[in-house]
Amino acid sequence: MRKLILAASVALTATLALSACNKSEDTDQAATQQEVAVAKPTNPADTKAWSQYFGQIVRKNMQGMTADRPFPYFVPAGDDQAGQDGRARQLENVQGTVARGVTPGNMLVFGGPESAKTADLMVEAFKGANPGSFKNVIVLFIGDQADQQRVADAVAPSGATFRFVAM
Repeated sequence: MRKLILAASVALTATLALSACNKSEDTDQAATQQEVAVAKPTNPADTKAWSQYFGQIVRKNMQGMTADRPFPYFVPAGDDQAGQDGRARQLENVQGTVARGVTPGNMLVFGGPESAKTADLMVEAFKGANPGSFKNVIVLFIGDQADQQRVADAVAPSGATFRFVAM
């Protein structure tokens, strides 16, 4: 009987020791993955790089959100026809969302290579927001410090929780 208890004790101790090693390896691997930060892209036309850059910012700022996923709005750069058309479509999309309202717990994220153009779109879109219609909704603006206040002022009447992250 003593040999059985001793063998069981040794087996249990070995199992616990091995599982602790695996957890530490998993933690180290997760920490390494989190440390790899995506740098701010330099090419305004590289939407994939911008998406990765904004994605890491969004993941760091999701606290308080209860919805399944945030709703990102990428505002294209450029003064060419493609950029203008892209911003016009995005503005129409955002205006529709703002007019309908958003369920509490959701998060709307706005970002683009040119902060001023993103800010212009947000200011224009939130003109149609009903007072208090975005209560308990998070609006995240990723842009330049110079545009923060005018966007915050435009979003404020909606009752949304405004967050800003500098690019």
